[in-house]
Amino acid sequence: MLYILLGQDDFSRRQVLEEIKRGMGDQTLLATNTTTLDGHQLSLDQLKTTCETAPFLAEKRLVIVNGLLVRFEPKNKSRQRVKTAANDYKSFAAYIPTIPESTTLVLVDGRLKSGNSLLRELSTKAKVKNFPLLRNEALRQWIKQQVKQEGASISPEAVNLLAKLIGGNLWTMANEISKLALFTLGRRIEAADVKGLVSFSQEANVFAMVDAILESRVGVAEQSLGRLLESGAASAYLLVMLSRQVRMIVLAKEMMGQRKSEAEIQDGLGLTSEFALRKVLGQAGRYPMGQIMDIYRKLLETDLAIKTGKYNGELALNLLVAELCQRR
Repeated sequence: MLYILLGQDDFSRRQVLEEIKRGMGDQTLLATNTTTLDGHQLSLDQLKTTCETAPFLAEKRLVIVNGLLVRFEPKNKSRQRVKTAANDYKSFAAYIPTIPESTTLVLVDGRLKSGNSLLRELSTKAKVKNFPLLRNEALRQWIKQQVKQEGASISPEAVNLLAKLIGGNLWTMANEISKLALFTLGRRIEAADVKGLVSFSQEANVFAMVDAILESRVGVAEQSLGRLLESGAASAYLLVMLSRQVRMIVLAKEMMGQRKSEAEIQDGLGLTSEFALRKVLGQAGRYPMGQIMDIYRKLLETDLAIKTGKYNGELALNLLVAELCQRR
């Protein structure tokens, strides 16, 4: 049996993989007959040896290969590398459909292009399941279902806010819904609960602080920093978040200059949250590259000052915010 599980929604991919395992009988015996392989480095001989090993005290063995298909994505390569990749793909494509009936093989990958040569060869011989990131109404329906599974209820406003703040990262979403269900203790989850409890609200405050710094609103920037520190955010975490945000603005500006679509920019930045994407695009459109790069350099200098013991984290951040606001 051959399964191909694809897509960026690794939460749903994992759930289906667990369903496949449950359908293979005794889980204790299955654990001793399960092998996970790294497809990025896998050779055909290694795959053959693993798939053709007889299961121990069981009828089936499970072989999970992560990242094999992505090796055969169409890319710009030298002629020799193209030839090598083509030969590899043909060998895998010829062998995989012939695996013993005693072996269930599961190929797991992220999002692939339609021109993937190995996927094209195997798709008619496998059970293929795609798991794109959930968006819009599909995401909101998933939130409602997950809340129901937690034995809770939720207002439409809270659903919309969760979808906006967290987006299609279902691992984070499931964790936050679990926390909200415990926090509300049987009453309906409201938007105020989401604002107060969801960790992504800290990210929203980081965006606000970056905006204030870029616009030289020193009072607002210092207040934002103070609130984040009072909420328990560590100075090292805030510096990482600030650096990450400024770096994303730089990358977004470059991709906007290349006339890439919003979907391409979102994928390039690795963002699942609609809120985060809107903020990055807005900041990238409003502020000049020179100003952004100046802030990025100062963030690196602050990181070095903390690591060398020149300043403690909280003092370094306060000095950073004051200096950046004055510079503009």
